[in-house]
Parts: sequence; structure tokens; C-alpha cells
Amino acid sequence: MYTFLLGLLVLILGYLFYSKYVEKQFGADSSKETPAYKMQDGVDYMPMATWKVFLIQLLNIAGLGPIFGALQGALYGPVAFVWVIVGCVLGGAVHDYLSGMISLKHDGASLSEIHGKYLGKKVQSVMRFITVFFCIIVGVVFVSGPAALLAQLTPGYLNTGFWIAVIFVYYFLATILPIDVVIGKIYPIFGICLFIMAVGVGGGY
Repeated sequence: MYTFLLGLLVLILGYLFYSKYVEKQFGADSSKETPAYKMQDGVDYMPMATWKVFLIQLLNIAGLGPIFGALQGALYGPVAFVWVIVGCVLGGAVHDYLSGMISLKHDGASLSEIHGKYLGKKVQSVMRFITVFFCIIVGVVFVSGPAALLAQLTPGYLNTGFWIAVIFVYYFLATILPIDVVIGKIYPIFGICLFIMAVGVGGGY
């Protein structure tokens, strides 16, 4: 319990103080119009309520965290505390924030395209390859992980293969449909469920 409370304190302090330092170093300007408004097309660029954006980002960064965090703790012991908590504040959160803000300053362009703008076509091609490679690696984790978990929680005939197919269909629809049709409506619900589960675990229910 003491370790949990210490970790919670580090995250809160990081949010309250270190985040402001990072924001100041980046030079964020809240008065500028974001690509969601400037390039609004009803498909990929579309303004959404702040609470929806928050829950979507929460789900993206923490969706499998409660599962894999516990597994890392079981596999590697207390050292997992260092990279989960300190790594989140100094690395993960800063990386995600800066990546998003850099993209925002370039009209929502991906980092590989931004690399090409400043470092040339060769670097752009390398970054495109690296991006696709890591998207495949991350995609495997975010398909196989939930599929295996759902297979354990559902009847035997709904096996891992079935849930992998369901998740692929879901990803396909979320990609081709306008962002507010699937992601804007379903992700916030999952984000709320994540909050409820966190409160339940914290309360011992």
C-alpha cells in the first residue's frame, strides 16, 4: 500500500509541477486554432468535447496498463515500479505530449512527415519504415492481449481466434468511418469503465 501511495504521489506531483515545466519549454499557445478546427473535414479532423478527448487519450495510454503493469510487477518485482512510475512522468507522458504538440504545430502531420520536412526524404523514408514496424508490434500487443483476456472471461466457444477477428473488424471500422462515429462514441464509454474499475480496485471491491 505504501508503494502504491508513493507512486500516486509521484504521478500527481509530476502532473502539477513537471507538466507545467514541459509546457513552458515547448511554448504552448492555447490561443492558436487547432487542426480539428482549421482543417475540419467531418472525417479525420473534427472538434469534440474536452471530456471526450480526455477519456479517449486516457484509454489509449492506460487501456492495457492495469493488466501489463501487474504482470511486469509479478515478473520483475519492485524494479517495475521505477519504469512504470518514474518512466511515465519523465518519459512516457513527456513523449506523448511533445509528439502531439509537434504534430499540432504542423497541421496534424505524422512525425515521419515532419522528419521529412526538416531532415530530407531519406530520413522520411526511414521514419516511415520504423513507424510501420512499431505500429505492427504495438498492434499485435493490442490485439492479442485483449483477445486472450476476453477469451478467459467468456464461454469456451468464444476462443482467442474469435476475439482477434472481432477486434480486427472493430479496428477496421474505427479507421474507415468518421472519427466521431466509433472512436468519439465508444472510446469515452470504455474510458468511464476504466475509471470505475480503478475505483473498484482501489476500494477493494
